[in-house]
Amino acid sequence: MYPDSISSADIVAAFTGKLPEGRVLAGNLAGIDYSHDEAYAVTPQAPVAVILPRSTAEVSTAMKVAGELGCPVTPRGSGTGLAGGCIPAPGGVVMSMEKMSSILEVDTENNVAVVQPGVTLSELDEMTSSYGLAYPVVIGEKGASLGGTVATNAGGMQAVKYGVTRNHVLGLEVVLGSGEVIRTGGKVFKRSSGYDLTQLFTGSEGTLGIVTEAIVRLVPRMRYRSTLLVPFNDLTEAAGIVPLITSSGVAPLVLEYIDALSMDAITKDAGLELGVEDSVKARCSAYLVIVLEGNREALVDQDMEDISGMVAGSGALDVYVLPPTADTKLLEARDKAHWMAKANGADDIVDVVVPRSMMSKFMEAVSAISEQFSSLVVGCGHAGDGNVHLSIFQPDERVRHDVVRALLRTGIGLGGDVSAEHGIGKAKREDFLDLTGTVEIDLMRRIKSALDPKGILSPGNVV
Repeated sequence: MYPDSISSADIVAAFTGKLPEGRVLAGNLAGIDYSHDEAYAVTPQAPVAVILPRSTAEVSTAMKVAGELGCPVTPRGSGTGLAGGCIPAPGGVVMSMEKMSSILEVDTENNVAVVQPGVTLSELDEMTSSYGLAYPVVIGEKGASLGGTVATNAGGMQAVKYGVTRNHVLGLEVVLGSGEVIRTGGKVFKRSSGYDLTQLFTGSEGTLGIVTEAIVRLVPRMRYRSTLLVPFNDLTEAAGIVPLITSSGVAPLVLEYIDALSMDAITKDAGLELGVEDSVKARCSAYLVIVLEGNREALVDQDMEDISGMVAGSGALDVYVLPPTADTKLLEARDKAHWMAKANGADDIVDVVVPRSMMSKFMEAVSAISEQFSSLVVGCGHAGDGNVHLSIFQPDERVRHDVVRALLRTGIGLGGDVSAEHGIGKAKREDFLDLTGTVEIDLMRRIKSALDPKGILSPGNVV
């Protein structure tokens, strides 16, 4: 941290003196939005100033100023994260990338896009659609920035087919804590030349460097899709069928589970009627949502028949083929499940990942933990890749801490990890440090020290 003798006014003056006019916001101009993200249990913190760079050179200049002062710098995308990662350190500044929001290139010969970090996923999707291409990382918040998703290695519903962010980041431009600018990777899809720095920065949550440009892989847009809604009597039955689907040779675009309570809430909020009979609803505890896609309608139809027969023979109460409008509305409602839980008073959210073969065992444990601590634990998740999102309704902070810790311990015990896509940030740091091996944590700290020796990048995040 910077010396106590340096005042906030001096900090602001130092940045203002080195950057063009309008790049530094302070006082009331900084705004409350820069003090928090969407994390549940992390206290907001107002920054001393907000830096709004418009170029890599300006980011570099700002980092050199910060280094001279020893001033903490926390990069920020759209502020949609759920782990407190973009909340500034006390006395520190926020480096908001919102003004670096250009799509620099869509290269249709190499199927890549070159993008600045402030570009939102919706903006990139709109641009690539005109080329018949898509960036396949689709998360619940379409206003999330590309830089933020690179920082957290975001996943989303389509990860079961296309993988997570790191599977699509081919190269980066990064400004280090020293202000030095480096480039990693490029437009090539494979390389074996030294350490893979691109992957090191992807998912590092702003603790190793600030991404100022990314080269991302694009995929062809498919012409046809079909959606199945499959109700099950038991949540563990729904989870248990997932490995069978994923090993069948069919590659679903989306393979989600939604518990009955969450499904009821999100469909009512969306005014969506899915055509499920009341007698089935009364017996249903969970649903699978399976989306199939392809460029040949006949092949999509065949895959749909194969999956329908598979789930019907494995305990499904029924199988529904959703019409296109209902398909779109359901996925949009699923995307809003987190916001629905928050609006209804959820006290925390847990983002656990387990091997998909362990999903059914984990969900059994969730029920037991919920009962043990007299807490309501509901949710949905990316069943195809073992990522479970659970909303916890427990106002007692001490009890809630025990619930979260029990859920995380159980996930790790089944071969999983603390977070699949939301990151660690400040919200999960204590759990991460307590539940991760000391050798691994020590290695991460040494990497952090090598790339950010003054410790000014996102202090308080991760390690």
